[in-house]
Amino acid sequence: MSGGLGGFFAAFFTFIVSFFPRAVMQGIPLLAGSTGETITEKSGHLNLGIPGIMYVGGISGVIGAFFYENSLHGAEPNNFLILFIPFMACLLGSLLMGLIYSLLTVTFRANQNVAGLALTTFGVGFGNFFGGSLIKLVDTEIPSIALSLTSSHFRQSLPFAEKLGWFGKMFLSYGFVAYLVIVLAFTAAFVIKRTRVGLNLRAVGENPATADAAGINVNCYKYIATALGSMIAGLGGLYYVMDYANGVWSNDAFGDRGWLAIALVIFTVWKPNVSVFASILFGGLYILNNYLPTGTNLAIKELYNMIPYVVTLIVLIISSMKKKRENQPPQSLGLPYFREDR
Repeated sequence: MSGGLGGFFAAFFTFIVSFFPRAVMQGIPLLAGSTGETITEKSGHLNLGIPGIMYVGGISGVIGAFFYENSLHGAEPNNFLILFIPFMACLLGSLLMGLIYSLLTVTFRANQNVAGLALTTFGVGFGNFFGGSLIKLVDTEIPSIALSLTSSHFRQSLPFAEKLGWFGKMFLSYGFVAYLVIVLAFTAAFVIKRTRVGLNLRAVGENPATADAAGINVNCYKYIATALGSMIAGLGGLYYVMDYANGVWSNDAFGDRGWLAIALVIFTVWKPNVSVFASILFGGLYILNNYLPTGTNLAIKELYNMIPYVVTLIVLIISSMKKKRENQPPQSLGLPYFREDR
């Protein structure tokens, strides 16, 4: 009996060691998107363009990596440039998307929902257009781009991870972007909750008229929060392509991760530090269907694929029923600010 129980726990532990890193890799894009969206929403803006921004972040990094790899002509890459160029290209592309959204919603006071959805449509179209163009340049039979050289640098884990057994595999086997996104999430939570900048940001999101009367530059905070949030969200797209997908870009392969990232903001009640753990949970739910027995019945597999979305709906319903003020969205979320009405 004890031997059977010991075997069960050994098998379960082996499963966890195998499952957890995959859940983390699925969760990092969600964490980047939710952290960026949380910062934006704290300023009072609902950016439904996050899926498009993540898409643009991914394709911008791919463009940078593609042209750098092709400029080598067989030579050894510079270990700094092969990371720096795609990384900066990703941040620049995401920043431009954030500035477009800010221009529409802050300066021109366009409807935030419409502007965000338009940004998502534009971002996906932008990614597919340039992704398709690069695919034609490489003249491959498979409709994808493989940037394995760049990916190998992005995916490089800590040198001593393999020596630490299961601990190293579960916690130290990821590329630098994963750790950067986690650090950014905890930093964002600290700044929002514990600093004067965070207090001003929350004031802008709660009541911009009062914040304006107190001498806070409302538009400046909205622009910076949206731009910074967009760049962080864009890192999710870069991580997905370079780490999770091993440097392979295929049009429309990113799926609905951007929308799950927005749902994660509500699930974590606008707390980026909570998103670190929630993103791993959602990442695990996203791939759980690969570990559950389905046999030959494809209908059961499709039902398993619905698990993350069903959980998302349940969470959103439960979250909407909570009445605690600290668990509610900013009061001015989604509402344009007209200073002349103050």
